[in-house]
Amino acid sequence: MKTTPEALGSWLAQGLSTNNLQSWITNNIVPLILLAIAVILLWIGGRGDNAGVARRSIGLIVGLIALGIAVTGSGPAVGKAMAELLTG
Repeated sequence: MKTTPEALGSWLAQGLSTNNLQSWITNNIVPLILLAIAVILLWIGGRGDNAGVARRSIGLIVGLIALGIAVTGSGPAVGKAMAELLTG
């Protein structure tokens, strides 16, 4: 019986997933990033640049919404809801 590299690769890839990596990133990296962003915003606010904090906060909110959609996998549902807003 002869095996090709493609068949061997397919055999090795069976049962592999990125679920553990995704949950590790969600549970560990995302909170660290949010903590760093909060510290930076507090530091900027402490200097008296409230307008700068407001601008960065809007960008942060948009980024968090995108991250939430990506992590939960609800992109198609969000897209459908936005399309229904336009089409009725």
